Amino acid sequence: MSRYTLTEVLEATSGRLILRGADSFSGISIDSRTIRDGELFVALKGERFDGHLFVDEALKKGLGAIVSCPPVVPRGRSIIYVGNTLRALQGIARHRRLSRRARVVGVTGTNGKTTTKEMIAVVLEGRHKVLSSTGNLNNQIGLPLCLTELDDHDMAVLEMGASRAGDIRELSEIARPDLGVITNIGPAHLEGFGSLEMVRATKYELLDFVSTAVLNGDDPNIRDVPRRCSVVTFGLRQGVDVRADEIVYDEGGVRFRVYLKEGGRAADVRLRVFGLFNVYNALAAVAACRLLDVPIEEISASLGEFRGVPMRLELKELKGALVISDLYNANPASMEEAVKELVRLRRGRAVAVLGDMLELGPYGEQAHRKLGRWLATLDIDVLIAVGELMSYTYEEFSGGNGDAKAVHVKDPQEARDMLLGIVGEDDTILIKGSRGMRLERVLED
Repeated sequence: MSRYTLTEVLEATSGRLILRGADSFSGISIDSRTIRDGELFVALKGERFDGHLFVDEALKKGLGAIVSCPPVVPRGRSIIYVGNTLRALQGIARHRRLSRRARVVGVTGTNGKTTTKEMIAVVLEGRHKVLSSTGNLNNQIGLPLCLTELDDHDMAVLEMGASRAGDIRELSEIARPDLGVITNIGPAHLEGFGSLEMVRATKYELLDFVSTAVLNGDDPNIRDVPRRCSVVTFGLRQGVDVRADEIVYDEGGVRFRVYLKEGGRAADVRLRVFGLFNVYNALAAVAACRLLDVPIEEISASLGEFRGVPMRLELKELKGALVISDLYNANPASMEEAVKELVRLRRGRAVAVLGDMLELGPYGEQAHRKLGRWLATLDIDVLIAVGELMSYTYEEFSGGNGDAKAVHVKDPQEARDMLLGIVGEDDTILIKGSRGMRLERVLED
């Protein structure tokens, strides 16, 4: 249990104690609905929410609160006043990280962060006590909240997301990673970044903090790497430090042989997940775990037990048809990889149900038109384009693929109605779009 003393919290937050009650807390919470007995509530405040409205509710179980607006509270509770509650939460996380001896792995990249993080954690759990980000707690709130759970762990694997310049630097200041992983770099969150060059610069912020970085040696966007630390590369091409070859796909997943440049070692890996991109994710995990002194045979065995991440390339069934459900998020790079899996796994007709790729800013129309032109060169039988931006994909696909059927619909319900009306038992269906499109509704009863 991650206990905190009142003195420790005051030191970490530079806060002012305005009401003294409990002298220690069993943990940190930011949600009055899930706070547990004895925890300290941090009343975060944002554009659309204000935790100060729920301090009374939180203190029914919690023993104290960190606030920027002093409330009226019952006796026996400790209230700490700070100027900014988010900075206070981050300060607690930074203090906890620096007061513990755990080695920290920071994982970032445009795609594959969560899966790679989970793969690394699965491997390390064989010989370490590991703290790992829950789900995708990877932003300025989620990462520090995860770090508040750091206790007697000797390893922590943390996902680091970014939507604007400076985000990775800010997260690294809190987490102080020893080892960094950059899975890949591509056009995502361009609304906040403005350009691919700024995406790259932001990911490279991680290199200022780590002693060694694991980088995708096949990614053309990972270039001009500033040598701020040692670098280990992974990929499929000759010359990288951790390489995959002899890749074979089957109904159970994918298997390949991994070669280690250092020492000339090799091992067979059997993944129970699909996709070439998961081979890359596994290679990143192999490289990171070898740097952490895990034997390659142990890494291979652990990766064989990995079962995937919810909402990422899950195989399901709809009226006898095979469904590839990849609903967590979408950007041009991840959309392309998912469509490739549709073409590779197809049994009969290939049906693509694709939703808008969001947060691309002024690049939105261009990216969706490019997707449509590319889809028209593939063996896609049906396209159901969902959302406003997907109208551009629909236009380009319809103009370039006269033999295929294409429709444009406004929302997931219309997409479901259309799909149920045409689906056949031999079809293979891909459902993918940005999280905000809620395409899981296509599969709901």
